[in-house]
Amino acid sequence: MRIARLAVGGIALIALLSGLPAAAEIYPTRQITLIAPWPPGGAIDALCRALAPGLGDRLGKPIVVENRPGAGSVIGTAAGAKAEPDGYTLVMAGSGSLAISATLYKKLPYDPARDFAPIALIARIPFVLVVNPSLGARSVEELVAYGKANPGKLSYGSGGPGSPHHLYAEMLNSMTGLEMAHVPYKGSAPALTDVVAGHIPLMFSDTVPALPLIRDGKVRALGVSSAARLPSALEVPPIAEAGVPGFDAAGWGMIVAAAGTPDDVVRRLNADLIAVLASSEVQQQIISLGMVPASPAPPTGLQIYIDGEMARWGKVVHQAGLAGTE
Repeated sequence: MRIARLAVGGIALIALLSGLPAAAEIYPTRQITLIAPWPPGGAIDALCRALAPGLGDRLGKPIVVENRPGAGSVIGTAAGAKAEPDGYTLVMAGSGSLAISATLYKKLPYDPARDFAPIALIARIPFVLVVNPSLGARSVEELVAYGKANPGKLSYGSGGPGSPHHLYAEMLNSMTGLEMAHVPYKGSAPALTDVVAGHIPLMFSDTVPALPLIRDGKVRALGVSSAARLPSALEVPPIAEAGVPGFDAAGWGMIVAAAGTPDDVVRRLNADLIAVLASSEVQQQIISLGMVPASPAPPTGLQIYIDGEMARWGKVVHQAGLAGTE
């Protein structure tokens, strides 16, 4: 009788286990896709590829970086939002696609506040305020003084309406009372070329192309946009220390998955990504990209961080008159 009961119990257990969903399997059981929502060869692509080998080693499965560019990173980010919530499709989402686009676009194919499971903040991406050396200003304070004494004479370049170069300059206008005019370009590279040539006096530039020009004396750096100094250019002060207290503007990259991804999968990925980021080799790779490695943080507070960034940049987008223009 006891043997019969055990046999029946065993059959019931097998039936129960066979009915468990795939999520109950030990994660991961196959390769993982990491979507880079920008073209190959760019900084975000390089950031993804810096993380992939170490994360794959820790998980025991390969991480395949897949580039899905378009619409200012919206296309690739949307693909992540619509993926199965199983942890096998991740996205390197950024401040542009999650925080700025929420106000810039009339309608997005995803909800930044509801459609993602934030996993780990990877890096912050400061910019550097550069001027042509012919402009007399040697500090942010002198730039502000010059702009107020010469209304209508300052203009700045950007990579296009709604780009970080544009919004950071608008934030500087707002916080200092300057009225610098916006000169949009089709990309940041031609804008920086025109700063070097003296066709426009200044811009907030990506750090990687700007640093060699700064060191060669072709442009002058007045400050970095983040509140902390840039590891690859410690000699350049933060704008917050150089005359505009409270100024802090930096992009960021965050690994996210689709909303509904199991909590244990999110925790596992968070722990492994933090371990990868602790590697000195990976940190140096991130610094070489002009970024600042993020401090370790659990996933629980990341949605609050995203919500705060949406509110902060939404205000700047409104002030710039760009709300709903895309």
